[in-house]
Amino acid sequence: QMLSNSQCVFYRFFFSADLSVSEIIENANKNIGEPMLIEGDIAIDNEAERNADPCTSRGCKWGKNTDGKVYVPYYIASHFSSREKSIITRGLESFSSFSCIRFRPSRSSDRDWLSIESKDGCWSYVGRRGGKQTVSLNRGGCLYHNTVQHELLHALGFNHEQTRSDRDNHIRVLLENVVSGMEHNFRKIATLNQGTPYDYGSVMQYFRTAFSKNGKPTMIPIPNANVSMGNAKEMSSNDKKRLNSLYRCCESPSISTLDYSLFI
Repeated sequence: QMLSNSQCVFYRFFFSADLSVSEIIENANKNIGEPMLIEGDIAIDNEAERNADPCTSRGCKWGKNTDGKVYVPYYIASHFSSREKSIITRGLESFSSFSCIRFRPSRSSDRDWLSIESKDGCWSYVGRRGGKQTVSLNRGGCLYHNTVQHELLHALGFNHEQTRSDRDNHIRVLLENVVSGMEHNFRKIATLNQGTPYDYGSVMQYFRTAFSKNGKPTMIPIPNANVSMGNAKEMSSNDKKRLNSLYRCCESPSISTLDYSLFI
């Protein structure tokens, strides 16, 4: 289907946002009361989850079907305009071009699904939670291609690049520049790296001044401090490799990997 000139201009605008993902998220998530957020945009239900590694301590993947695809049901709230829905849909559909992930409209028979809504800010839970699972993409500041992909990767089970357990070999965290009370956002956890190298260009990597109280860097790449970091416009090749590895997209489905809830 051909796009009109106005739609093409609209897509270019939202794809080439000048702000990094973390800047978009920080701007959108100021003064959010609920839900409780960690690392800027990861939703948790209670304090007990703050120090948990949700996607390594429990099963969090979406199930694989008999055809080798991973179908993730979603619902886009009606309060989005048609243009806004097209941005979200473009982000959803981008996963099918390189992986076995297939986002599809939810049905009444679905037990688990993503409910994409315009709540306060941009945020998501990490991994499959069960039942209705909200992904917030606020109409006023979250509808950018890279931000949509970022939040969907959270929902598929991925954390931020800078929280990798091996991050100290690749970045230096400057806690003296971090807003008081925000230090926990730089804790290291057992992330799903899938054997890939640290990636400054990951769409999950925050900008070097994330959570800064004084405009100075809170993270510096090492050994080369001048490396571009946190400026991704879309998923990197490593983001794609991790997703394909986690969901075993290149393997044939087996009995043990099937999600029988899909057939009930």
